[in-house]
Amino acid sequence: MTSAVSQKSHPRGWLFTVTAAVILALLCACSEAPGPVRLSGETMGTSWHVTVIAIPDSPAVATLQQGIETVLEAVNQSMSTYRDDSEISRFNALPVDEWFAVSPDFYTVLSTAMAISWQSNGAYDVTVAPLVDLWGFGPAGTVSEPPSDDAVTEVLERVGQDHLRLDGESQRLLKRSPVSLDFSSIAKGFAVDRVAQWLSEQGLQDYLVEVGGEMRLAGRSPRGDTWRIAIERPDSADRAAEEAIRVSEVGVATSGDYRNFFEIDGKRYSHSIDPRRGYPVAHDLVSVTVVHPSAMVADGWATALVVLGYEDAMAVAQAQGLAVYFIRRQGEAFHASHTPAFSQYLESASQQH
Repeated sequence: MTSAVSQKSHPRGWLFTVTAAVILALLCACSEAPGPVRLSGETMGTSWHVTVIAIPDSPAVATLQQGIETVLEAVNQSMSTYRDDSEISRFNALPVDEWFAVSPDFYTVLSTAMAISWQSNGAYDVTVAPLVDLWGFGPAGTVSEPPSDDAVTEVLERVGQDHLRLDGESQRLLKRSPVSLDFSSIAKGFAVDRVAQWLSEQGLQDYLVEVGGEMRLAGRSPRGDTWRIAIERPDSADRAAEEAIRVSEVGVATSGDYRNFFEIDGKRYSHSIDPRRGYPVAHDLVSVTVVHPSAMVADGWATALVVLGYEDAMAVAQAQGLAVYFIRRQGEAFHASHTPAFSQYLESASQQH
């Protein structure tokens, strides 16, 4: 049954979702002005990069590096399921019907995730972790064959945000059945927003923040114009650009199924799990890019829309007023489309102004 097994692109950290990354390098960085500061490091099982346009009173490079790492460490300590003493792990270890006081950051991420779940008709759910583990995309590691239908049915009973009770007034959380949380599909975006907020508090106005492919951009690029980045073509064997966009004062997140999957006997299983059904998605929508004022919101929605599939995703995105760029696989070719709200970011549109 499992004569041909191929495992692709499993991350080594706590983030099981490997997005179809927005290409990190700035495009056409010709006539670059002197002085941009570029910092990088590792966090959450992935990498981070920050480009800052320095000003006379900017903090020293070492201070910037330390400040960014402190912000990222705080997010990791709150939301990493790979740390037994993290906030999320301590909640997951609790018995049912026991209230748990959550931090403001934790509350922000969870309440945002729950809102996206409702607005996406359940296509997004941060209690999906047991299904992710079952299919071999979680901390437990890979699988040699797909789980049985009975196993999926059993695990589905432990999935669903309806099992949670969130007390906003007291900022506390309770589980009514033994569910567990996983913020890996939204925490990178939240970390991006937090780093961007910290940079702004240091008086910096022009920067690019990227964590694991999710971004936030502010002010001007080193060229002195709007930041120009590329959406990657969803080809697991290539790193070519599909489309260029110009953005500032927004977050950008991309999710797709073409770099994190496994194949068994010629059948492909995506890391994108539908929490309503318990199975990896199987449709032609391979990449979704969302532009939103919040990188956290963009991150969560990118995952939700991939799960929904193109027709439902387009309908929901337009109903929510989201700026979204879709790429579908049609045979050996790819077909791109976007919501009306995304048009303003296309490079072709900016050249017309």
